[in-house]
Formats: sequence, C-alpha cells, structure tokens
Amino acid sequence: MSLVVLNAGSSSLKFAVFTANGQNRQLTGHIDGVGEAMQLTLKRNGVEETQAVPAAADHGGAMAAALDILAEEIDDQVRGVGHRIVHGGTRFTDPVILTPEVEAELDALSPLAPLHQPHNLAGVQAARRAFPGAVQIGCFDTAFHRSHPWVNDTFALPLEYFDKGVRRYGFHGLSYQWLTRRLDDVSVGGRPQKVILAHLGAGASMCAVKDGRSIGSTMGFSALDGLPMATRCGQIDPGVLLHLMETEGLDAAALTELLYKESGLKGLSGLSGDMRVLEASKTQEAAQALDYFVFRCRREIGALTGVLEGLDALVFAGGVGENAQSLRKRICSGFEYLGLAIDDDANQAAHGDAARISAADSSVDVWMIPTDEEAVIADAMVELLA
Repeated sequence: MSLVVLNAGSSSLKFAVFTANGQNRQLTGHIDGVGEAMQLTLKRNGVEETQAVPAAADHGGAMAAALDILAEEIDDQVRGVGHRIVHGGTRFTDPVILTPEVEAELDALSPLAPLHQPHNLAGVQAARRAFPGAVQIGCFDTAFHRSHPWVNDTFALPLEYFDKGVRRYGFHGLSYQWLTRRLDDVSVGGRPQKVILAHLGAGASMCAVKDGRSIGSTMGFSALDGLPMATRCGQIDPGVLLHLMETEGLDAAALTELLYKESGLKGLSGLSGDMRVLEASKTQEAAQALDYFVFRCRREIGALTGVLEGLDALVFAGGVGENAQSLRKRICSGFEYLGLAIDDDANQAAHGDAARISAADSSVDVWMIPTDEEAVIADAMVELLA
C-alpha cells in the first residue's frame, strides 16, 4: 500500500509517493511555474527527468497533470492522501482526517490565505475522486506556531478582535518543523538553542525558534506580512491601504489583487517575481527589487535576534534560500557584530543536501538545509493512520 502527498503552493505543486511506513519515497514530482509556462520535474528510482506540462497553466491544470502521473505510476492501493493545508486557524493544531465538516471549517479560512487555501481544498476534492478508497488527511502550516507567547500573537486592537480570531498565526510551519528536526540531526554538540529559520521562496518568511519551539514569525494574520515575496507586498503601513481606498477608490477586491498578485518583487521590478529572472536582468528596477529583499531579510534577522535574545544558528531553506548563493551572502553580510560570518567557498558549493556555510571562526552556525514538507506530512499520516 502507498501513501500519496500533495503540496500545493502559490506558484508550484509538489507531490510524492511513499511506502505505507512513510520511510521510502518511491516517486517525487514538482510542477513549477503554475500560472505561467508550467514545467514538470519527476524523479523515480534515482533518475530525474524534466518536461513541459501540456495542461492549462493554472492550479487546476497542475493538479490534473499530477494526478494523471500518479494514476500511471501507482500500481498498488493508496491507503491515504496527505495534504498541506496552509491555514488551520487556532482549532487545527494537529493533523486531522478531512471530513466534509472539517473541510467546511477550513474553507471559511480561505479569505486569510487566498493564494493557497482554495487550491489546497480543491486538491482534497480532486484526490478524493482519484483515490476514493483512501483516507484524506490534512496537515497545517499554522500549527507549528501555536507555541507563540501572547505578545507575539496579538495586535494592539481592542481585545474583542483577538477573541474573534484577529491575531497573528504564522505560516510555513511544516517547513519549519522539518528544518528544526534536521538541524538537530546535523548540528555538532546538540540542538542550537536560539535559531532563525528562513524559508525563502515565492512565499517567504522567517521564524524564531527557541529550544525547538516557535516563539515568533515574520508572517502574521495572513500570508502577506513580513518579507517581500514574489508577488506579495510583505510588511506595509496600514495607513497606505486607507490612503489607496480614499484616493484611488480601491475596494477590498482591488486591494486583494494588488497586495497578493501585483506587488512584491514583481511590483518593484515591473518585470517578474521570479528571483532567477531578476538576478539575470540588467535593469535598475530589478536590482532595486533585490536590494529591497536583502534589506528586509537583514532587518527581520535583527528583529528576531532580539526576540531570541541572541542567535546560535541561521538556516536558509526554500527555493531561493537553497539555491541563491549570492543572496545568502548578501543577507549575511554586516552581521559581524553578532560574530556571524560565512565561508564563500562553502556557500558556493552548498547544493542538494544540508551544508554548513559559516566560517570556521563564526560564533553563529549558518546552514543551507533543503526543506521537506512532504516527509513531515508522510510521518504525520503514518502516525494518524496507525
């Protein structure tokens, strides 16, 4: 029997097939460029192949392509399908079996994660049709952050709004769960106590982890806050939104379109939200977008170091964090006052597996660790199905 994992992001779809014990990965797939020209990378038996996806360039087309591949590749019974669900609110703090009642509750959270939640739930429906005998299981990106102290989760609004759910939730929790576990494995001398995890991709955030528990995150009520992202604005003065409503006549729908889809690196550069495109570009606007991204990353590292009251380790992950060596170097520069320094050769060579990229005399360990949300979901499925 097999376990299937579906992980729908804002611009990508990952899928994997595990053996029933969750230990062996039989197939891995990644569809990149959702919403544009999609490309599929498939890895089976250690062999990787890449091809274009001849389907509509949207999440529905990506999901259909993934399920077609899974139907061809899986020749035994699918026991369960695990889904990354971005928003679980305050109620869903552990993996759950997805019933219609649970799905209705999760759908009500869609306005808080409009780039993710609808696609996550559409994936559940599609998987239920494709594998009618399988148990559908949801794992939540917000769950890892429920250990936050109250001061990190509240806004300075009347308390009645906090009670109504207007609070900081934090995201990328499945990635941070994996990185915390993996950092324990690779660190010499035991678990680092004070850690900043940087999940940098089309969606980007950082998380302050103390003794293995999340105590702060750059993302808040929605997946808009904190760092600038591919198409999302990151931190913004709410007064700007009031100004745009009053002077530009923007309503909630127009603001949603602007903040989620037309801002971030895409908005700043006027070119693309893809970091690879910006690094290859010669335009001043592309360079300024990269400068702003680096500046905000450095600012958040400083802030989270204050939350942690020190820093023992910094971890880069995500599509950008794992592959953009030049950005890692730029983000780490200027932190000599923390005793942080990277080794240029180690940074350039880091690829594919966990690698320590800090200099030998650095008092802060700096790592590149590939994230693996699918493994976290598979482990949760095994435990829940047992």
